[in-house]
Amino acid sequence: MANEGGSSEYTLKANEELRLDCPAGRSVSVRLEDGTAEIFGSELHRGRSVSVSGQKVAVFTWSGCRVTVQGEPGVVYVADETPNAAYLNVHQTLSARREEAAKAGPGTAAARGPVVVVVGPTDSGKSTLCRMLCNWAVRSEWQPTFVDLDVGQGSVTAPGCLSAVPVEQPVDPQEGFAADIPLAFFYGHASPGENPTLFKALCDKLAALLQRRAAADAKASASGLVINTFGWVDGVGYELQKHIISSFQADVVLVMEDRLHFQLQQDLKSSPRTSIVKLAKSGGVVTRQTDERRTARDHRIREYFYGTPTAPLQPATQTIRASDIAVYRIGTGPRAPSSALPLGASSLADPLRLTGLPPSLDWQQALMAVSYAATPEQILNSNVAGFVLVKEVDTARGTVTLTTPAPGPLPGRYLVLGSLRSAID
Repeated sequence: MANEGGSSEYTLKANEELRLDCPAGRSVSVRLEDGTAEIFGSELHRGRSVSVSGQKVAVFTWSGCRVTVQGEPGVVYVADETPNAAYLNVHQTLSARREEAAKAGPGTAAARGPVVVVVGPTDSGKSTLCRMLCNWAVRSEWQPTFVDLDVGQGSVTAPGCLSAVPVEQPVDPQEGFAADIPLAFFYGHASPGENPTLFKALCDKLAALLQRRAAADAKASASGLVINTFGWVDGVGYELQKHIISSFQADVVLVMEDRLHFQLQQDLKSSPRTSIVKLAKSGGVVTRQTDERRTARDHRIREYFYGTPTAPLQPATQTIRASDIAVYRIGTGPRAPSSALPLGASSLADPLRLTGLPPSLDWQQALMAVSYAATPEQILNSNVAGFVLVKEVDTARGTVTLTTPAPGPLPGRYLVLGSLRSAID
């Protein structure tokens, strides 16, 4: 390693990676000087700098390279042991399945490419593996659909959503997935445990829509899905993981933990067409505390409204009449069993029930989804148009002040409130 003028140069041997941890508020740039290298499967171009801010990245090389790091990351070191060869083997197997699907007749079961679900505990490298598999697929001229079910973080939209986006170009190391028009349903909470019934309903809705898309698009069908999940793998969380596998009809499950791998092998014995593969997590994965995950969630919300250092956005603050919008919450608590109710009665405590809400100070700092729904009854099944952050509610004047991604009227009048809050403004 050489250091001069605030920059450091690193020479990596084949199959080594340079790991950088750049804290929020600090920015560094990485430039490939010689050889070949990639960040999470996205190729670096010689002489072109890539900016990194508020995240952990790894510059990996298959054949050796020389890179320059400009700036001061919090942590930087070279590692010579990575699971990337095993990950690449998975990619090659998936590519072979995609080739077979592309050769099959359109509309047949054989024309369906691999549906991959990545499962594992919190901070086991699931998101990174998904990104690598998507990038390698794109570099092999496929267009997989990335599905993000990690509602606590959010890789495609703001947190709190079940979302999907076709990956047609390599994922930018700083900007993430290009998602101008993602398919997204607002769950509204950071944990699937807040309303498991709603989570399963949205999961089924998203899976059905993607199956219809695949039936109409041979390339999308053969390219398949790469599905990222949350890190809750015990109790109800484990049951939800199995529901995801069933709902999306997954035929490949990549597991980042021994015990979880054993459990799934036992419980999915009746599904012989589903391959369950155990993979090791990278040594570069760092376990985060609860407050660090909350900070990362706020950072993701801030990025939605304000962009990144390399692609800043210009959000708007606007005050509107409360009567111009209608705010709803989905779910009012657990549904009582029918056996516990009087004859002929139905439970009002329905996890899927829509409740209209009057203007309230409780809305302040709330992240709300703007629905494309034309009527309240369509909210549960409607795609999200975008998000707003409530800055202030004046109940006396009947006004609400919002942070929006851009100036202009909202794309819909129906807003959905969950439990997500953020004080980024």
